[in-house]
Amino acid sequence: MQDLELNTDAYLPLRDVVFNTLREAILRGDLKPGERLMELQLAAKLGVSRTPIREAIRMLQQEGLAVTIPRRGAEVAGMTEKDMEDVLQIREALEILAVQLASEKVTDEQVDELAEKVKAFEEVLKTKDIKQIAQADIDFHDVIYTAADNPKLLGMLNNLREQIYRYRVEYLKDEKNYPRLIEEHQQILDGLRRRDKAYVAEMTRTHVDNQANAVKNIIRRQE
Repeated sequence: MQDLELNTDAYLPLRDVVFNTLREAILRGDLKPGERLMELQLAAKLGVSRTPIREAIRMLQQEGLAVTIPRRGAEVAGMTEKDMEDVLQIREALEILAVQLASEKVTDEQVDELAEKVKAFEEVLKTKDIKQIAQADIDFHDVIYTAADNPKLLGMLNNLREQIYRYRVEYLKDEKNYPRLIEEHQQILDGLRRRDKAYVAEMTRTHVDNQANAVKNIIRRQE
């Protein structure tokens, strides 16, 4: 386990600060699959009590970033093809539904907002900051979810977001994927501008499938 430094934020509960610190360490690869998450050791490193560590580990488990092994305790979860496929299959179905609804309900103002998000995503790619890039990608999709105007669907997509975050980050680490991502975002935008329901559904399916195939290859290389 490498040295960890608490990412302090006065506006967040301590458990969330610990969670964000551990989460980023896992996504960066500082905490590796199979590495044990021992409460006492982590508490000493981060200068906190065991309670926020325990709560943070529980939150990591909800995201699929940690697992509990009998007689061994919590450890960093590895990525498996099955887990990835299960999550992205659900994402594809919900994303297609969202974009189809959006094609029927999207306003001109929301189309303009989506165009701004496309440009913002292209700009943030230049920073090579994976955290910012992932957030810009999320911001793009959030406009579509809002345009779908279905609070129940929005809630399901927001719950799923945590489970797909790790796969999103792995995909975005490879700069070779950026030109295709930009093109896919633009295609979805163009389809929504035309209110072309069939087209945006197909482009969204391609968008998610490309991510799934890329992450599958990453998992195979890691194995």
